Amino acid sequence: MVDEAREGLEGELLVPIERDPDVVTARQKGREMAVEAGLSGSDLTLIATAISEVARNILVYAGHGEIILRQLERNGRRGVCVIARDEGPGIQDIPLAMQDGYSTGRSLGLGLPGAKRLMDDFEIVSEVGKGVTVTMMKWRR
Repeated sequence: MVDEAREGLEGELLVPIERDPDVVTARQKGREMAVEAGLSGSDLTLIATAISEVARNILVYAGHGEIILRQLERNGRRGVCVIARDEGPGIQDIPLAMQDGYSTGRSLGLGLPGAKRLMDDFEIVSEVGKGVTVTMMKWRR
């Protein structure tokens, strides 16, 4: 891969999303970081699936962007934070985009609402014409 994932701030990993193989890299790196944070079992699959959904949206709607992975520790709890960021067209109506079955493309419209259900915390911020930032967290149980 041309743009392999690279270290960012301490405990942070940035994965550029520019082509289909980058989605796979982001999934793998997310799973690895989740293991390091002490998550296991089905949580690893949930994190990888949520990363796939938001990374795929980056490719489809913005063309390119990035996934930032961070280890978390708050009040003795450990987890993983996934930030998906792009500078694409943005989302005009976030509540509508978060409804199952809604899609402006040719998808089933399950990506964003599905990712929200898979993770413990989920936030989406968008400005039309400036892009989208999705922040998701999964905590060790």
